[in-house]
Amino acid sequence: MKAVGVVGIGNMGLAMALRLLDRGWSVAVHDIDPVREQMASRHGARAHPHAASLARVSPLLIVAVVDAGQTREVLFGADGAARGLAPASVVLLCPTIAPDDVEALAGELIAGGWQALDAPMSGGPVRARDGSMSMMVAGGEAAFEAAGGLLADLSSRLFRVGTRLGDGARTKLVNNLLATVNLVGAAEALHLARCLGLDPRRTIDVIEQSSGQSWIGIDRLRRVVAADDEVHAHGALLAKDSALALQAARRVGCVPAVGVRAAEVFAAACADGLDREDDAQLCRWLAAQGQAAA
Repeated sequence: MKAVGVVGIGNMGLAMALRLLDRGWSVAVHDIDPVREQMASRHGARAHPHAASLARVSPLLIVAVVDAGQTREVLFGADGAARGLAPASVVLLCPTIAPDDVEALAGELIAGGWQALDAPMSGGPVRARDGSMSMMVAGGEAAFEAAGGLLADLSSRLFRVGTRLGDGARTKLVNNLLATVNLVGAAEALHLARCLGLDPRRTIDVIEQSSGQSWIGIDRLRRVVAADDEVHAHGALLAKDSALALQAARRVGCVPAVGVRAAEVFAAACADGLDREDDAQLCRWLAAQGQAAA
């Protein structure tokens, strides 16, 4: 049976684990939250007490934690995967982190005799669950070939962006800066539509089929008008990603002015509580700012 380990059973990690179970994989999981592990176990995944024991049964390992610090800990910490990985095992680095961190972590894996793929993803848990999310993969040919079946089962929108480790992260940051811009613009457009006395639903229908359409904008606007308060993607994630994108931009002397402004809006909203809410609630936050200004 095809075997894979998933460390980090958050919204995306859980969705990927369930997708792989559906595709016939033997899935081992580990998360610091036992409730998340139980959610995967109920569907047939096997929970492990730490990343090291999971790695012993996982020739392919997906790391789906939040940031670079967590990635380093689950790989090289006291009970990290490096203590259990067999030689030549392939590690997929899926978190959205700085390209420099990807290069450093991948370099340590390769120095230890393992293989690494820079493999961030986009599309949210619904698309991760049905296998239609996007993946931006960078890394060597041998690692890509070894993980080919896993990648094909995870994503119908698989992009091989290059062999240079870190280019997956760079591509994801470019994408997510634009996602931040699109979401801020969509939130402002919804607020304007309401101020003009338009029906929000009809306006969104028009935008979806017209030049103002963006996937993230439509997805979030529909959540807002449906009064969907469930947390699908914390606001803190896009705030983190847009900040990382601007950090990468500054390193190469690029100043994306609209991106800077959108990131500032997101940061301000998160400082006001959006970090703990679904990022669609940016629409309500911006509307409240407009009312306050008036």
